[in-house]
Amino acid sequence: IMNLKSTPFISIIIPTYNENANILSLLSKIKKIKTEFDINILIIDDNSPDGTAFTVKELMNEDSFIHIIERPSKSGLSSAYCAGFKWAIKNNYQYIIQMDADLSHSPKDILKFITHINEYDVIIGSRYKTGVNVVNWPLRRLILSYFANIYARIFTGLNIYDLTSGYKCIKVDSLKTINLNEIKSEGYSFQIEMNFILANNGSKIKEVPIVFHDRTVGESKMSKKIIFEAIFKVPFFRIKKIVGK
Repeated sequence: IMNLKSTPFISIIIPTYNENANILSLLSKIKKIKTEFDINILIIDDNSPDGTAFTVKELMNEDSFIHIIERPSKSGLSSAYCAGFKWAIKNNYQYIIQMDADLSHSPKDILKFITHINEYDVIIGSRYKTGVNVVNWPLRRLILSYFANIYARIFTGLNIYDLTSGYKCIKVDSLKTINLNEIKSEGYSFQIEMNFILANNGSKIKEVPIVFHDRTVGESKMSKKIIFEAIFKVPFFRIKKIVGK
């Protein structure tokens, strides 16, 4: 594994909304990884009523590698990540890792990303690269996710098994090739759109297998609106490419 202490920054970007029950455990697990690598954490909180931001700011008093952007209201996953990407670019980070706050993504898998960080521009934590690696999801949700990825793979033409994964590492230089102000998708669709644009901008992409554990505390943010958005938007990504946009 490459030791990144000699190079500046990996920023782990974590959007939060009502994740107070999970955030302390997640950050403590990432902190154990940080002992080996130069990692900082950026929380983007959408004014969580449960006090997530307060907990994070308490931790910031002890750990200078934790940062927070507080937004006035719930504004969506896409705009949260784009705000984090812009912050990482502004602060001269070399890589970002995006992950969920609900403990569904194991911090140990950060090491898998770092293993390949010199060879690829985008590394996706894939639930479907080596079969189906999902724990505790209802069967209906699993089937929806699995076939959504087949659908997205057909329309985008990308040879990626998990286009909707929210756990990935992206080289900041690759993010600079994207006009982040034009990214409007949410949920599934946001992940697909980012992968599609990055691939078409020439980014080298690799999938590494992960095991996804469904959240045990708190409520899922998935909605029918997010699902239908992905169904209708994905074909337009391909059409935009064909017409040269």
